[in-house]
Amino acid sequence: MVQNLQSRYNALLQPSEALISEMQMLDGDIIILGVGGKMGPALAKLAKLTINKFGSAKKVIGVSRFTEPGLKDELESFGIETHEADLLSDDAIDGLPDVKNVLYLAGTKFGTTGKESLTWAMNAYLPGRIIEKYRHSRIVVFSTGNVYPLTPVIMGGATESNPAEPIGEYAQSCLGRERLFQYGSSKYQIPILLFRLNYANDVTYGVLLEIAKAVREQRPINLAMGHVNVIWQGDANEWALRSLLYCSLPGRTLNIAGPETISVRWLADEFGKIFRVSPIWVNEEQSTSLLSNAAEAFRLFGYPRVPLMAMIQLIADWISQGGKVLNKPTHFQERTGQF
Repeated sequence: MVQNLQSRYNALLQPSEALISEMQMLDGDIIILGVGGKMGPALAKLAKLTINKFGSAKKVIGVSRFTEPGLKDELESFGIETHEADLLSDDAIDGLPDVKNVLYLAGTKFGTTGKESLTWAMNAYLPGRIIEKYRHSRIVVFSTGNVYPLTPVIMGGATESNPAEPIGEYAQSCLGRERLFQYGSSKYQIPILLFRLNYANDVTYGVLLEIAKAVREQRPINLAMGHVNVIWQGDANEWALRSLLYCSLPGRTLNIAGPETISVRWLADEFGKIFRVSPIWVNEEQSTSLLSNAAEAFRLFGYPRVPLMAMIQLIADWISQGGKVLNKPTHFQERTGQF
């Protein structure tokens, strides 16, 4: 059963024909800044796996402090070149290779209480240094739907044309990140794309995993943030790589999310059916939630390959069989920006 589950999971990590085709059109190597985070390792592996499909010598380079034991060796065994670096060090940035294609994943989410200065340094100071280093590259900048305000559920989520109104210091610092990259793009004519993600899910982390675990462990589920968007991490990573071909001047903004506006209550009920328990609720759904409308991404890339029900069943099976999970909560329930 465990082997079958791993096979199902691995099948969802394979590159699509669209990704393989578009990666062949991409000139130059790829560098991933912040490869050691939640999405970075899978993104690097997907890029390398795709390149191997068409036999290119194009490099995939991952940069991180590599605080997770074994990750550096794991990526290198996959054929990914690694650079151990603290990106807040000017010397470390200066020592990075010049690369045509940059995926910027560096940043911090948790620390707006007690570590506000580090949050701003990572999310708003560091982008200015990266712009100087990679002024001759194209850059996909990972950002977040948190730059939008909470919107009425009946609207179906904020679109790229909605003005940013971040709540709390974390979200404000993320808007600062975007503004620094936009400034650098204009100053140096750097093609960029702001990749506003909301929310990626894997068997090891994400909104779905958090709700599933709460249901199974009979912990109360807060309904105040009553609706969410979710997308499979593999689909989000595919779209990040494909976005390198959509970087533009002036910089483009793109919402990355699943197509559904999903009820948290409904999600918990679905996991309850699988685990044969009744969810426990606290609070009531509010009329607003943090939601993104990703219609423009669907126009460019098509709909996500992994549907919601497939994610739900795989994550439920993963939990039931004791699969490894990360202790990196999304805090999706937060309505006041205090991460």
